[in-house]
Formats: sequence, structure tokens, C-alpha cells
Amino acid sequence: MILDHQTKHQHQPMEVALIAHDGKKAEMVSFVLQNKPLFARATLFATGTTGSHLEDAGFTVHRFLSGPVGGDAQIASKVATHEMDVVIFFRDPMGKHPHEPDAQMLMRLCDVHNVPLATNPAAARLLMRGLQSQTEHGGS
Repeated sequence: MILDHQTKHQHQPMEVALIAHDGKKAEMVSFVLQNKPLFARATLFATGTTGSHLEDAGFTVHRFLSGPVGGDAQIASKVATHEMDVVIFFRDPMGKHPHEPDAQMLMRLCDVHNVPLATNPAAARLLMRGLQSQTEHGGS
């Protein structure tokens, strides 16, 4: 099973956090559009600006603050309280980010609480394929 903590609410929509550094926001929107059927069945959460871009693309998103002013920390809080099933965080490894400590905390908490985390499109594609397979086979 991909999501062991998912069993507590199998019949509820999956809760997915979507975060993208500025240089990766268009790539995030493209990725979500390419996987629209799966994301349409999920409850989506995003940091502020990423959420705006996703809303502009037609998705309903619960928006948190922008990453640099606490959005990453807000999502990390949901991870720590078992209120997030998946985190997709398209990071820009070449840029400097003043809120990097918050991003590191979020990734650490995903590891601590065994929440699947994808930090680039290739990993996110594999994660989504696994989730798609899981839903097609009844969550086994």
C-alpha cells in the first residue's frame, strides 16, 4: 500500500499539498492539468501564489499564505497533524530562497510522518501513477 495512513479515511478525498517555487509555478500548473482526473477527486491545498495559478487554471484550491511568509509552515503543520496525504513541491534547486528553513522543515516532517513527497516532476509522475493504480485496484 502506498499510503498507510490513508486507511483511516479511504472513502474521503485525498488531501494533496501543491507548492512550487516561482520558476516552477507554470510547470506545476501543467502537471496538475495533465493529471486532472486524479486531482479532480482530491482536496487541493497550496501556498498562496501557487494556489492563485491553480485557481486561474480552473481548480478549487484551499490557499495558505505565500511560502516566504509562512505557507510552507502551514502545510508542514497539516503534515504533522496527519491532515495531509501527499505533498508535491516543485523546488528550484538553482535559486536562493529566503524561506529555505521552512521548506527543509516541511520535507523533514514528510519523512517523520511517512507522507509521500515529490520534489520534481519525474518523482511526481511516478507518485501519481502509483496513486492512480491504487485507486483503480480498490486501495490495496
